[in-house]
Amino acid sequence: MPSANDLRKGQVIKFNGEPHLIMETQHRTPGNLRAFVQVKMRNLRYGKSLEQRFNSPDPVEVLQTDRRTLEFSYADRDTFAFMDPVSYETIELTATMIGDAKNYLVANGKVEVLFVDDRPVTIDLPSAVSLKVTDAPEGIRGDTASNVQKTVTCETGLVVSVPLFIKEGDVIRVSTADSSYLGRA
Repeated sequence: MPSANDLRKGQVIKFNGEPHLIMETQHRTPGNLRAFVQVKMRNLRYGKSLEQRFNSPDPVEVLQTDRRTLEFSYADRDTFAFMDPVSYETIELTATMIGDAKNYLVANGKVEVLFVDDRPVTIDLPSAVSLKVTDAPEGIRGDTASNVQKTVTCETGLVVSVPLFIKEGDVIRVSTADSSYLGRA
């Protein structure tokens, strides 16, 4: 079993009986005290982040992980179906597992899914997605003195602030980090 010194960002460990994703690690050796590893990690089942100290020689259970790129197929109430483009297998994830990522899922959109012990745990979105504008109010003439924005609704229900020239039916690029408008697609 590896020690706490061997922990790296991106690994999944079992802590308190739950899988946790390592987000940051820092090895510290304060003055005349023993060395320790400060770890920032996220619980993959509940999504909460925490910081934990491990003594350097402490054994840590590292779980076997696998990342696969899947295509979003459809959503049915609280279930989201993804297809593996290699094996054509359909994998269903719950709405609690998806979280706010549902606002960026469009048909045939690619996402990366993290599997722990052959069970899907969490998804990673690309940095930006293209969404079609379904509802856009008209810009008011004369509002062009400064950088005026209006809010539009996209095909997934996401509301985004965009410039006045965006119309219904346009396809726009949206950042998945903060839901900001990046430009036309």
